[in-house]
Amino acid sequence: MQQAALLVAHVLDGGNLTDLYESTLRENPQWSDATRGAIRDLSWSTLREFGRGDALLVQFLHKPLPIYLHALLLVSLYRLEQRPAQSHTLVDQAVDAAAAVYPALKGVVNGVLRNVMREAHRHDTWRSEDIAARYAYPQWWINRVRRDHPQGWERILEAGNLHPPMALRVNARMTSPAAVLETLDHAGIPARVLDHGAVLLQQPIPVARLPGFTEGRLSVQDAGAQWAGVWLDAKDGERILDACAAPGGKTAHILERADVELTALELDPVRAARVRLNLDRLGLKANIKVADCRKLSTWWDGKPFDRILADVPCSASGVVRRHPDIKWLRREEDIAGFVHQQAEIIDALWQTLAPGGTMLYVTCSVFADENHRQIAAFRARHPDAEPYAIEADEACFLPPTADHDGFFYARLRKHC
Repeated sequence: MQQAALLVAHVLDGGNLTDLYESTLRENPQWSDATRGAIRDLSWSTLREFGRGDALLVQFLHKPLPIYLHALLLVSLYRLEQRPAQSHTLVDQAVDAAAAVYPALKGVVNGVLRNVMREAHRHDTWRSEDIAARYAYPQWWINRVRRDHPQGWERILEAGNLHPPMALRVNARMTSPAAVLETLDHAGIPARVLDHGAVLLQQPIPVARLPGFTEGRLSVQDAGAQWAGVWLDAKDGERILDACAAPGGKTAHILERADVELTALELDPVRAARVRLNLDRLGLKANIKVADCRKLSTWWDGKPFDRILADVPCSASGVVRRHPDIKWLRREEDIAGFVHQQAEIIDALWQTLAPGGTMLYVTCSVFADENHRQIAAFRARHPDAEPYAIEADEACFLPPTADHDGFFYARLRKHC
């Protein structure tokens, strides 16, 4: 509980959840997989439910507490709701965790949690009166999703609060979905194959348990993200650009599907190194460059590309269940910044695309400003761009579901 509270407190103080979790693991190599998983699940789940937990604390806190104690109460509230039969034990654990850092305030933690338990019959009423508590998102986020998806906005919000699924990408150079499914079955790991060959596990498991992972026969990649390699549809001998490549899953997928000359760009040297590690595990090769894809003079040799994957930086609103801190750290005004950056990227990349070539635009966003509206504005600026249909549609929005995260895809062809 204490470690999860420290992670949540870091987010409440404006920090990145994933970065701190990974550094915490490096500092505690003795932790078992079970301990690592429990801390991760508790902290991630608490932040998915932050809006609901905070709505309860407002009823019982008359003045602000230190950030760590506020986070500890949020973690405790989540555990109390998940394990009501263990309430007294959980309260005692929370008090001990408080005493370890703020011994003078352990009584406050004890009092708040016991009051929460006594007033359990009022929780639903309090939450129903607060829209952020009802849906566990900030008000502005709810408003945007409701405006952009009037027919399915509640399903999108609900899916973003689910535990994320675990899907595998099959290395077509080494095996097949059917063979992977059989191997998993022999290992006692239930799974099924989706339409485009992604293998969806019934339950997430540690990567170390995956037969064939170390040998490069499969990789972990969300099923929705695997459509990028399918819809880019690279052919043998083509010159391909993956413009925002880290961590390298889509780069590898392209190379697994075809023998191509691939350039992978990444702005961050550390993230570029992760691309190299992923390709090395799979025995794949690409020309990896550390560069800002918008500054053509720093990386482009003037030879046009046949196909470009533009998996642009975005709000990540379609993968928020994997990064629940985004909901509470992101601000509405940030969206305009992403939209501007995306436009700069695709305007620059379009110059490097050969006549008759294809650019696949991808975001993991559910916001229309980054998706359909972005592409409409691009086409207005570039009359030589025409839609290249995906599944008979000009673009494809994949809302988050129990099977995959949320993605937007638009494919464009350059006039000859």
